[in-house]
Amino acid sequence: MAALSTNEIQERLEALADPKYRDFHSKLLPGTENVMGVRTPDLRKLAKEIIKGDWEAFLRENNRTWYENDILQGLVTAGARMKPEERLARIREFLPRIENWAVCDIFCGSVKDADKYPELYWEFLKPYFQSDKPYELRFAVVMLLSHFVKKEYIEAAFAYFDGIHEEHYYVRMAVAWAVSIYFVHFPEETFAYLKDNRLDDWTYNKALQKIVESYRVSPETKEQIRAMKRKPSRLRTSPTL
Repeated sequence: MAALSTNEIQERLEALADPKYRDFHSKLLPGTENVMGVRTPDLRKLAKEIIKGDWEAFLRENNRTWYENDILQGLVTAGARMKPEERLARIREFLPRIENWAVCDIFCGSVKDADKYPELYWEFLKPYFQSDKPYELRFAVVMLLSHFVKKEYIEAAFAYFDGIHEEHYYVRMAVAWAVSIYFVHFPEETFAYLKDNRLDDWTYNKALQKIVESYRVSPETKEQIRAMKRKPSRLRTSPTL
């Protein structure tokens, strides 16, 4: 298959763009204005075509004109064939392009190397839990819930969650989401954590809410979770965007 040029890729994106989907999706991405309206399955298909060609040239030349360019950059970085050490270096280069939850989450879920080389990725992620950049923090948390919901990582994961004090909405939502995912897979350990943690009240209550919303949690357990909600008088202000 012939490699797609930068111009050809942009033409493909324009052809795939749906104005109605753009209007809908843009509302879910506050602060992101450069949305064309290309659906994620179509972006994944296009990324696979790019990977079959000169993907290295694409990563060098791909601009940041559109949100979809960032998604493609992430998908190619995550999926192209390369050694894990090279991928980690390219991930480090890619992180500044993560400026909304969608780019972050689509990318994290696509990094299959993290399942093949968990210890390598675990060491790579550790510094990002100390970052003062909200989307680096979200990246680290979403990588945990995507690839490290395993018994051997539970204790360390909860310690990282307790150490996050960033008030950015999408960081705190990621932590709440992660706690709920750990609960589904390891309810006993997560119950114990919920009874003794250093999460701020907003994140803690949001984690309970997300557990209750899960179809994989029994009605009886949901009642127990609801009873653990912290009182409104203790709540801090809502997180900032």
